[in-house]
Amino acid sequence: MQSHFLRTALVLGLLSAIGPFAIDMYLPALPSIGGSLGASAGAVQASLMAFFISLGLGQILYGPASDMLGRKPPLYFGLGLFAVGSVACALAPDIQTLVAWRFVQGLGACAGMVVPRAVVRDLHTGPEAARLMALLTLVFSVSPILAPLFGSFLIEWSGWRAVFWAVTVAAALALLLLASSLEETRGAEQRVRSTVRSALAGYGLLLRDGHFIGLVLIGAFGISSFFAYLANSSFVLIDHYGLTPRQYSYAFAANAASFIGMSQLTGRLVKRFGMEPLVRGSVVGYGVFMLLALLLNLAGLDGMWTMLSLLFVGFGFLGLVLPASSVLALDAHGEIAGTASALMGTLQFMTGAAVMAVVGRFVDGTARPMLAGIAASALLTGLITARTLRAGKPAT
Repeated sequence: MQSHFLRTALVLGLLSAIGPFAIDMYLPALPSIGGSLGASAGAVQASLMAFFISLGLGQILYGPASDMLGRKPPLYFGLGLFAVGSVACALAPDIQTLVAWRFVQGLGACAGMVVPRAVVRDLHTGPEAARLMALLTLVFSVSPILAPLFGSFLIEWSGWRAVFWAVTVAAALALLLLASSLEETRGAEQRVRSTVRSALAGYGLLLRDGHFIGLVLIGAFGISSFFAYLANSSFVLIDHYGLTPRQYSYAFAANAASFIGMSQLTGRLVKRFGMEPLVRGSVVGYGVFMLLALLLNLAGLDGMWTMLSLLFVGFGFLGLVLPASSVLALDAHGEIAGTASALMGTLQFMTGAAVMAVVGRFVDGTARPMLAGIAASALLTGLITARTLRAGKPAT
């Protein structure tokens, strides 16, 4: 039983990692892509934002499709589309073409983001679901640790286009893994009740569920702070602080490791403190350290190590917030887990893309706009948590 649990976490985590892998390997390449294609920092960031937008929008379709067709067919389609988009990105002659194909690539990648969460809900609820979600987070979050480093080696060896050839190979391996190692968890008798009409009704039900939306927004603004870091950290750490792409990959990996390491405590802490108290307490810690990083910068303390240390602790607290809030959001909607997972993913990624766009308008070559975006996201996460998960208020 334990070995099956761990194998399921490994498979789901690797399928979920395809999207993050295509983001994180790409980050050290952002400055060199601008130089190669003659594009500004804003134009290069648009290629990242296009990926995030399609990663969010596509989930609206994949979620109900996984309820109607089963969990595996949408994954096959998404991984195939992702591979096609990756090849086209590798061959892109200019920044406009790259942005367009990054959008297509994201439409494929989002299948791996939404369907594994629905599989978790198919199999477990409560603390066991939190434990599986945390293990899934552990596997796919290896990407932010290893992918930037791997990407930096590829860029030094063969240029930024090699990154897209590498993720094409990863998609092919994921297809083999899907075919050989994942069982269908949505039976034919369950699919009969899922139709386009029921999907639309499900979205209507979810949008009217204030508790669900509140929990989704906790995760949305929490993950938005990480998106602000994703979009800006390579420019800040490489151009502003003078790190090499490889040194940047180490710095990025450290913050990702904090997030991953803390996420693995979720199941144990849920059993000890309960799901809602854990989210409330972790949001406080997350907010305090992110706000402190901005305030020190505003006070003129522009030290790289001070900033990275505070972000390290803040992202650690965020590693507890995201798995627990996701489980809470899906717990009451098992019959439409795919649809609920899709709406959650769409709202979270669209929120993240909006935060990235706003921060991008204020880029000035320093760390301040990035830190302001992170701190604002943390503050909004705290306000929504206080409203959604009031202590002493029974869950709805």
